Parts: sequence; C-alpha cells; structure tokens
Amino acid sequence: MEPLGSEKTAPRTRGLVSRAVELSTVPDQRSVLSAANSPRTFWSAPDEATVVGSGSATTIRADGPDRFRTVREAAAELFSVGNVHAGALAARPRLFGGFAFHDEHTESAPWEGYPGAKFVLPRTQVTYIDGEAWLTVNDVGTDPEAVERRLEETVNRFETLPDPGPVGTPPGITERTRTTSEAEWRNSVVAATDRIEAGELRKVVLAQALRTSLERPLSMPATLMRLKRRYPDCYRFLLEPDDGSGGFFGATPERLVGRRGRTVGTGALAGTTGRGDTPEEDEWLAAELLADEKNVHEHELVADAVRSQLEPYAASIRAGKRSVRRLATVQHIETPITAELADDEHVLALVEALHPTPAVGGLPPTEALRTIRDTEPFERGWYAAPVGWFDAAGYGSFAVAIRSALSRGPTATLFAGVGIVEDSDPDSEWDEVQLKYRPILDELE
Repeated sequence: MEPLGSEKTAPRTRGLVSRAVELSTVPDQRSVLSAANSPRTFWSAPDEATVVGSGSATTIRADGPDRFRTVREAAAELFSVGNVHAGALAARPRLFGGFAFHDEHTESAPWEGYPGAKFVLPRTQVTYIDGEAWLTVNDVGTDPEAVERRLEETVNRFETLPDPGPVGTPPGITERTRTTSEAEWRNSVVAATDRIEAGELRKVVLAQALRTSLERPLSMPATLMRLKRRYPDCYRFLLEPDDGSGGFFGATPERLVGRRGRTVGTGALAGTTGRGDTPEEDEWLAAELLADEKNVHEHELVADAVRSQLEPYAASIRAGKRSVRRLATVQHIETPITAELADDEHVLALVEALHPTPAVGGLPPTEALRTIRDTEPFERGWYAAPVGWFDAAGYGSFAVAIRSALSRGPTATLFAGVGIVEDSDPDSEWDEVQLKYRPILDELE
C-alpha cells in the first residue's frame, strides 16, 4: 500500500476495513511470528494483550520536529472512514511503530528503513489475551467482502501452525566493536560534569553503542521468547523495516506513557545498581541504592520533570511510593505516576510532551540534546525513543526503547546509556553501561 503522511502533504482519505474472529486454538507466538510476512510487528507489555503483526495494510511515515502531529493527523484520516468489526476490544485495529530520538534524524546507516516516525497497520494480526487468541485482518480501500473472505482463508492457516520445537541457543558472537573507547568516555563524562558544575547542565544521559558480529543468523522469534523468560515484566517489542532486513527489538523496563479513557499512567525509572548473588546481598544493594545521594538525585530530577511535563494536560497528578524495581541483571529506583486528563488528549500528544524524559535525555532538555549530539560518536536512531501503539480513540501504550538492539544481517548493534550528574564517576558510569548491555547481550552470545 502507499504510505500515509508526510512533512508537506496531507494523506488522501481511504476507508479502513477490519474483521476479527476468535481462533479455536491458541497458536504458539513463535510459530505465528515465524510465519508472518515482512514487516513483522511484535508487542508484549505488562497487563496488556500481546500482538503479533504480519505485513502492512498501510504505513504512516513522517520526519522532522512536526512528526508527532503529522502521524496523528494521518491516523485521524485513516480511522475517520472505517468498516470495523473487531469482535473483541483487544482485537481492534491499531497502529504499531515508533519515533526517532532526535528531530533531525535521517535514515542513514544503520538506520535505513527507520524514518523520523513510522507506524504500521498490520495486514494480519494475532492478539493474545486472557488465554484466548484473536485473528484480525485489516485492509484499506477494499471491499469488505474481500476482507471477510481473506479472514476465512487465514483462520485455518493459523489454527494449524506446526509446533516450533525448542527455542534453541543464541547465535553466538565472533567479534565486538565499541563506538567509544574508555579514554574517550572518561573525557566525555568529565566534560559533562564540568558543564554541570558551571551551571550549564543539570543532567545529561550519555550512551554507547556496541556492534557485534554474529556467528549464526539471528532468529528473532526465538530471541523474543528467550527475553520473555528472563524479563516477563518488561515491554518486549519488534519493529522491522518494510523489506524485513533485520529489526529493532528489545525488552525495556521503562514505560513512557499509557492512556485509557482519561487515565494516564507513566513513571520515573532512574538510578541503577547490580543484582546480588544471594537474596541478602540483593536486599543490601537495594537499600544502598535508595540511600545513595547520586542515584536518588538523578531519580528525583526525572520524577520532577515527568510531573512538570504532564501538568499542562492534567486535572490531577498522583505519584506512588518510591521502590526498587528488580530485573535479571540490574535494579532501578522506580516511582509510578498517574494522572487524570483535563481534556480528551490523544496519546501521541502526551508522547510528544514527555519525550525525551530526563531518564534518556537530560536537563535542561535543549542543552542536554545538544550535548548528546555533540558528544556521542554514533546515531541514536530509534534507541531511547518512544515505541508502542495507538488506536482510533487516541488510546495507546508507549515504552522507552532502552535495553534494545538493531539487527542487520550478520550483525547486531546494542545500545546503552547512563545519566551523568555533578558527582558522576567516569569509571563507575562505564561499568553501568556494560551492565545495561547484558539483557540483549546474554541472548546473543
């Protein structure tokens, strides 16, 4: 299908047709993803349905600082004329995709196929919720009867998919290439802390990239299932370019924002330590994290900024109790934040207001982004940017794409970053970056 949306021209209105039916059997997610056509989509999040998307009924693309508005307007036209029989709320048509971290992002290597914004309406999607599986087929500008016929033809294929067998082992890594040496990193952190001490910055998040050469081809379905075993409470995602040449994937613990009705959920996730070898050491590390002045300061900067960014949209904002979020390799300080909207705001308006949070950007935002651009020797692309989905009502769910990697043929490039504040130590921050590579690195080597 032709893409919708651009910087300069509005899309033509075309009717959306969508039909859904509950499958009599629940197919294995790995089998469905293996059988899917490019571009494949995968989304799984805490307390949400899991969705596997196949192909594209239509795609919305945009670039530049107006990309959030452009996507929202193109989607409004897409959903304005529709013939939708969802069968179940979870099986409704949704647009899946994400945004680049920087406004001025271009599709340069290795980020070909990932513009400033891209959202796909899957041609076929399988939705898993409450022990059920729903098959949805979508099309644009098509006779509804043709979509109904395709639904009937597709049901049997998904109900009879073969068992995928064992998940298997990771592909293995033959070579690693860093974008930043330890000496370069030390100089960057010192330069950042000098600027913080001078009052030019309050915080900046500096990142690194690690390019790995793989011993065997990467199986994305198997990798996502292995990530599920170790990170069941994280946001797992896969977003592919149109030609399916690799994919951007991850298992991120950081929620950006979710909207259902006028209730908005977000939070602050900042401040990091490792895991202990015993439950007692785990508890000691968690207590030390909550008492650590540097980590608590970094966390409070993020929590205060998130509340401030939500205030223009909210009738009320509530912060939950600060606690420690435990993952397989790290522990983070976390504060959940909930808001009630004053008006009927689209989730993408909230995404634009919150991105980038100080957890991945810094403060003041403009100066922090300039520092990131001037300092990092690689293109962030979609790393640490919003990924997720939204529907016709403007409801949706977005995560921050950390703990992520970009797969391209025999290589996978991993990304990780840390927050730099006044008393940051370059060596400690270097060690934290290596720790944050582990979720993806462990599934590759």
